[in-house]
Amino acid sequence: MIPAISQTSAVQALYLAFIDALRQQEFEGDLSPDYANRTVLATDNSIYQVLPQGVIYPRNTGDLIKITRLGQTDAFKSIVLSPRGGGTGTNGQSLTDGLVIDTSRYMNQILEINTDEKWVRVQCGVVKDQLNAAIKPYGLFFAPELSTSNRATIGGMINTDASGQGSCRYGKTRNHVLELHTVLLDGSELHSSAISDETLAAYCQRTDRIGEIHRLVNSIADEHGALIDEKFPKLNRCLTGYDLAHIRDEEGRFNLNNILCGSEGTLGFITEAKLNLLSIPKHAVLVNVNYRDFNAALRDATELMKANPTSIETVDSKVLNLAMNDIVWHSVADFFPAPESGEKIQGINLVEYTGDDEAALQDAVKNLTDMLNATSANDGSGRIGYTTVWGNDAVGKIWGMRKKAVGLLGNVDGEARPLPFVEDTAVPPENLADYILEFRQLLDEHKLAYGMFGHVDAGVLHVRPALDMKDPAQEKLIRTITDAVAALTHKYHGLLWGEHGKGVRSEYAPKFFGELYPQLQRIKAAFDPRNQLNPGKIATPSADLALLKIDEVATRGQYDRKIPTQVWEAHSEGMHCNGNGLCYSWNPNDAMCPSWKGTRERVHSPKGRASLMREWLKQLSDRGVNPLAESVAVKQSSFIGTLPGRIKNTLQKRRGDYDFSHEVHEAMAGCLACKSCVGQCPIKVDVPEFRSKFLELYYGRYLRPLKDYFIGGLEFMMPALARVPWLYNAMIKPKFMQRFMARFIGMVDSPKLSGVLLDKATAKMGIRYASLENIAQLSDEQKERAVIVVQDAFTSYFETSFVLDSLALLQKLGFIPLIAPFKPNGKPLQVHGFLKAFSKTADRNAMLLNGLASSGIPLIGLEPAMTLTYRAEYKKVLGAQAPKVQLIQEFLAGQKTRLEEHKALFGSGEFSLLAHCTEKTNAVASIKDWQTVFATLGQTLQVIETGCCGMAGTYGHETANVETSKKIYALSWEKVVNNPANEGKLTATGYSCRSQVKRLDDAQLPHPLQILLAQLQTGNPQ
Repeated sequence: MIPAISQTSAVQALYLAFIDALRQQEFEGDLSPDYANRTVLATDNSIYQVLPQGVIYPRNTGDLIKITRLGQTDAFKSIVLSPRGGGTGTNGQSLTDGLVIDTSRYMNQILEINTDEKWVRVQCGVVKDQLNAAIKPYGLFFAPELSTSNRATIGGMINTDASGQGSCRYGKTRNHVLELHTVLLDGSELHSSAISDETLAAYCQRTDRIGEIHRLVNSIADEHGALIDEKFPKLNRCLTGYDLAHIRDEEGRFNLNNILCGSEGTLGFITEAKLNLLSIPKHAVLVNVNYRDFNAALRDATELMKANPTSIETVDSKVLNLAMNDIVWHSVADFFPAPESGEKIQGINLVEYTGDDEAALQDAVKNLTDMLNATSANDGSGRIGYTTVWGNDAVGKIWGMRKKAVGLLGNVDGEARPLPFVEDTAVPPENLADYILEFRQLLDEHKLAYGMFGHVDAGVLHVRPALDMKDPAQEKLIRTITDAVAALTHKYHGLLWGEHGKGVRSEYAPKFFGELYPQLQRIKAAFDPRNQLNPGKIATPSADLALLKIDEVATRGQYDRKIPTQVWEAHSEGMHCNGNGLCYSWNPNDAMCPSWKGTRERVHSPKGRASLMREWLKQLSDRGVNPLAESVAVKQSSFIGTLPGRIKNTLQKRRGDYDFSHEVHEAMAGCLACKSCVGQCPIKVDVPEFRSKFLELYYGRYLRPLKDYFIGGLEFMMPALARVPWLYNAMIKPKFMQRFMARFIGMVDSPKLSGVLLDKATAKMGIRYASLENIAQLSDEQKERAVIVVQDAFTSYFETSFVLDSLALLQKLGFIPLIAPFKPNGKPLQVHGFLKAFSKTADRNAMLLNGLASSGIPLIGLEPAMTLTYRAEYKKVLGAQAPKVQLIQEFLAGQKTRLEEHKALFGSGEFSLLAHCTEKTNAVASIKDWQTVFATLGQTLQVIETGCCGMAGTYGHETANVETSKKIYALSWEKVVNNPANEGKLTATGYSCRSQVKRLDDAQLPHPLQILLAQLQTGNPQ
């Protein structure tokens, strides 16, 4: 696979020595010089890729002091240190060829909340949504609002002086920073806040670095005030980084925070922040104004601002269409009906009003809607209707869709993908429409597609031209387009960087700052005289040191083009990850990537695994290895024939021989294969799919663990074992056998067979097995009511009572259920990379099911994960021949008339649904189907937002995963299951979910069908 590279360069040796020296100083955090961590942190959400020499995860401020002091010793004075938070930057701010200092893993605590004075003190690694969730019960929130709020850290927001939606009212991050605690490069600690002239004078008397910094910054404000006022544009977004215009704040106080905010880690390590909080508005309204032309939407924004809204956001038709094809659309579709005119929407302005006085809010909205109602078809405004959405929850859903627009732009067909390299320019709002008109002409001249969205109230629009960076000719357009856009922003009195910071684009800083750029260099020199902190960005400490240039930093495309096209296309499920980081979601009640939430290790995330997969394929290509040919060879080889080689390689692995594939394997092994990434990632990165391809090749070279054969073969053994359940159960029940299974097989807490034979039990119920012969015996009327239940190994053999309950309910509802003969589904084989066996299994099963489906009777499945395999993994293997199997709720929701006929038989009840991860992220509409079914039968069903239960098939039963499985369960499900208010109300759709609850909380959760059956039995038949 990937053999070792034995040579260590002098640079690598220096950094390894630095890491070892830290270790000897009793460093409390994590030190990671491994290639996997370095690879994953070599990218962010930009076009660039820079491999660091190592990654350090400090546990506290003391660790940061050790890092900085060691970096000032003579032996390590050339060491480069770069802070990193969420890694969501679009301009390579946190990328470095030195050491990444990632503060998000441990320094993520909310330290103090003062509700009376409305402030909070936090560590720099706290995520914005994490903070807002903690203070929401007090009616407070932290502004501004970011599209990346579920993974952006407070430290990252401060370092980029982040802004976002509503910035015209709420300002930027610096407007809400009260105090900062920063570790400087010499190890000293700086506490900064707005201070009086008397306090400033005292600071200036100090003889240390802190005193030098205060003297210098104050002198720049005094000596260059007039020039600063002339050079810094009067924009809502102003200039990020070393904000000379606000050395003195609005009240005239000296405030060093305004230099640190936006400094992108080039001045010090911000460790803690005291932040101002705002009261959550009690009411929110959103007026969605539709346009026949996007330029009309931009021009109309100025007119709409006269109505004094809280904010105005805009999206073009490309972004809107992408949203319509994403999971997010199900939550907002009702708010965007087609215009009555029948015209196609080409642009939307989202006009928000917020406030505490509902009557005043209604008046404000009426003023706007009166103006909109006066619109005529030919008045030149381009408006073609509007909708009004009331309430914080509904408005929040639309903003959630708008937030996802950042990532959605990367989900397009073809290799040319919209890229962030000129996408946060800011101009005066009154110039925006003319500016964008020229911007679009520029892109059209180069025949580039693009998508647009942004904050029209602030004059900021995100424009992402589509390029295939693997094509050297297209890569050159980065320079051409950026130079032209920089000139264009000058023409319209704006800025190249209005929101997302400078990073690699800092090379344009001298052009925009002009005569003031040397003052920025003086500030950099005072904080970082040796240029060790995130060098090459914003400013250098001296004229002889250069800033980074946009076409001299390595891009991802330069590495990706080394992967042959056929190989790239064959592994496309992970190749297009753009680093937007949605998979780093903080929210424990979000299904996205449970392994990331359970470990807090970035290698155990979809972005991390996609990065490792790309690097693995590149290294294979560098060594002349074709993974497609290798896959064919694995499928054609015999188990016995390859055994000696696999034994040899495994022994070498155990001796410690290095192979990068081992690091990739460790990351892949931690995946739960829950497929939440497929449904929730805006780029549709499919980790389980490329994971299975990797495992196939990896285990073509190394020995598989016994658990893989046990899991992969279990479906095939079930029919025989079910005949002697006492034997199987006796083998796994004793404690000594459990210890044996855990140690030698790699499995724990394996479930026991139910002991009920489905064929005998169904025969007693008068239910027949599905065959063309049996189906032919049905009358036409019976065929109308017939449905074929497709078995799966888990429910048929381990939870047989549930299957019988489901069949009984179908009968009570007037259906004629038939049972499809059991055949292995093969999903466990696919999950663990037995791709040859999976293909054969899928083919055999599909032949049976398609034969049954030819009768016209619908096929339905009871277990979500197994059923959805038919429309995902089967479709990839079999194409159009994949059988069409509905989820049970999809079928029932389509039988509303029949259900209504039986409504009177049911007693009423209120229940709460815990949905399976795969189901709620890959078949989103089916969750609403459950609510439809329950409502039709007189029940109330609330959907509880939860993350993953931590089981996911057999993941939680595998010895290596037990502890992580328990951590994942504790993040979300444990609280819900043990909440007394939920007693007797909970229902779960997933077999694995019910198993996990039984295992960890000794509780039995019924399936929704069992709930309905119980309600039927307690009803009052008429």
